[in-house]
Amino acid sequence: METTDDRYRIQVDVKSTYVVEHSSPDDDRYVFAYTVTVRNTGGVAAQLRTRHWIITDANARVQEVRGDGVVGEQPRLAPGEGFQYTSAAVIETPVGSMYGSYQMVADDGHRFDAPIPAFSLSVPNVVH
Repeated sequence: METTDDRYRIQVDVKSTYVVEHSSPDDDRYVFAYTVTVRNTGGVAAQLRTRHWIITDANARVQEVRGDGVVGEQPRLAPGEGFQYTSAAVIETPVGSMYGSYQMVADDGHRFDAPIPAFSLSVPNVVH
């Protein structure tokens, strides 16, 4: 339910990093932290209610994650406001990707999805 109405615009930027100390390549366990910045670039305040992630590893194994809010919060963002948080994902290969969406509810009751663009999960120096 993505919207094209400029009043309902949420920008999402993500940066991921490999977490060596929590990973165990011998056990096919690769941990990645990702920091998400969510910014309301529209004209109406909106609250992030739920999340939906698609996480895929290099073996095409897909994990689908749904839940309320992010890191235990459901931030309400006025126009121009942002929210940043860090979370983590675990996959079985040194390379993978994630994408998804946040389900938002504007103060005027309008519901819309804020797309989360795809980003890579990659152990340094594995992908050139």
